[in-house]
Amino acid sequence: RHDLLEKIMRTEPIDFVQFSYNVVDREAEKRLLPLASERGIAVIVNRPFRQGALTQRLKGEPLPEWAAELGTSSWSQLILKFILSHPAVTVAIPATTRVDHVRENLSSAAGPMPDLAMRKRISAYVQAL
Repeated sequence: RHDLLEKIMRTEPIDFVQFSYNVVDREAEKRLLPLASERGIAVIVNRPFRQGALTQRLKGEPLPEWAAELGTSSWSQLILKFILSHPAVTVAIPATTRVDHVRENLSSAAGPMPDLAMRKRISAYVQAL
């Protein structure tokens, strides 16, 4: 699936692409995100929480203490900050029907964003759980 998208991104004059990307599903970091950056293609990230499976998996797991450095107080905020801090990502579209989740998701765009070292730390922490 990524192969076809990569081919289209290389050969067609497109403005944006949309695909899944998150702290667990990082295949896009290898080719799609660098290519989007190189070609000036906007990136819309869908399913940042793996349709709820990722937040469900992390439910009950302690948020790392250092997450406070980013102004986060929930897993969803930390996951969205991880996604939004990638230089090639334009926007993420988490699906929700609850107003409190909308507010929580919006707050992830405020405050400090993780740098490359912190992004690696986030990913390693989640992978170890």
